[in-house]
Amino acid sequence: MHALARLSPEIRQYLLVTGNYWAFTLTDGALRMLVVLHFHSLGYTPLQIAALFLFYEIFGVITNLVGGYLGARLGLNRTMNIGLGLQVLALLMLTVPTAWLTVPWVMGAQALSGIAKDLNKMSAKSSIKLLVPDSQQGTLYKWVAILTGSKNALKGVGFFLGGALLAVLGFAGAVLAMAAALALIWLASLVLLKKDLGKARAKPKFRDMLSKSRAINILSAARLFLFGARDVWFVVALPVYLSSVFGWDFWLVGGFLAAWVIGYGIVQSLAPRITGKQSGRVPDGRAAFVWAALLAGLPALIALGLGTGWSAQVVLLGGLMLFGVLFAVNSSLHSYLIVSYAKEDGVSLDVGFYYMSNALGRLIGTLLSGWVFQTYGLEACLWVSSVFVLAAALISMALPRHRDAARQI
Repeated sequence: MHALARLSPEIRQYLLVTGNYWAFTLTDGALRMLVVLHFHSLGYTPLQIAALFLFYEIFGVITNLVGGYLGARLGLNRTMNIGLGLQVLALLMLTVPTAWLTVPWVMGAQALSGIAKDLNKMSAKSSIKLLVPDSQQGTLYKWVAILTGSKNALKGVGFFLGGALLAVLGFAGAVLAMAAALALIWLASLVLLKKDLGKARAKPKFRDMLSKSRAINILSAARLFLFGARDVWFVVALPVYLSSVFGWDFWLVGGFLAAWVIGYGIVQSLAPRITGKQSGRVPDGRAAFVWAALLAGLPALIALGLGTGWSAQVVLLGGLMLFGVLFAVNSSLHSYLIVSYAKEDGVSLDVGFYYMSNALGRLIGTLLSGWVFQTYGLEACLWVSSVFVLAAALISMALPRHRDAARQI
């Protein structure tokens, strides 16, 4: 407590935002795993399961665009607290009797959850820009990597938590327990978060939601394809494949995907070391292209491996590990670049626009994950993934490049 008291008010506020983000991430990861596994056990097809997440992703697109505008006008504390409250409501909606859990009802709950998730993400990511001077790009890269990596590690814990709670408490009991815990955090946040955190000095107009920066527009397009490439096989196809083809139970599916996402988050946190920050370099557009190009052929190789006589478990799980490492570095590079490119005053506008593209990529990937897997199988999902990563790499070639390494502290 003494160490916290010595921190500046800005740092303490950022830690509160980050803590809220972490707590939310646990429930978000757990809820995703709960929905996939529970409704698969009820006999829903992969395409029907994907449809359950349709509003989650659609409203994520809208929320990132409008949320950046609201964050700049109202302050990041309000967008954060609205997000926490909506997630509690979304969880409570799923505690109704099983007969009430129709597709429209679950889609409605997922819509609220999607709005809540992206309000929280935009608030947390935007806060970093306010704490690090533009001259200290190495520090900015490190802080973004730590936040992004720790969030995804906790999301992995959430995957395991979802599988475990489903096995122990059942679906309704699991979501009720998460709603109660998150409600307590929400109440504390209402009291502790500073009112003007992240509020723009000049009130932005509604038309300012669309980015006017060429670099941000290019990066946003690359991000769309990058995250579509992940979710086209990871969101629905992979957990259903592990359950139906490998015969894994809820504990094993949730535990494995949790371990994968935790490892993915750890690699994200280490991305500055992997990409050369220790030698005085911070990434630019060339780095984004190179790392995307390295990833592009991997899903296709996994698909080819599944078509041979090799062990499907060795090919898929081994390939998934390597995919996680390369994708984590790509994601961390992108997360740094958007915060670096964003203007300081009204930072949430640029960050919100960028994560709108991220959400749109997830939406496309989620829908394709259900439809392509149900129609053509997991190998087809992997081929689509490779095409998407290649598109991200080609788009990244147009990103700005710098000649001199940014100064470090």
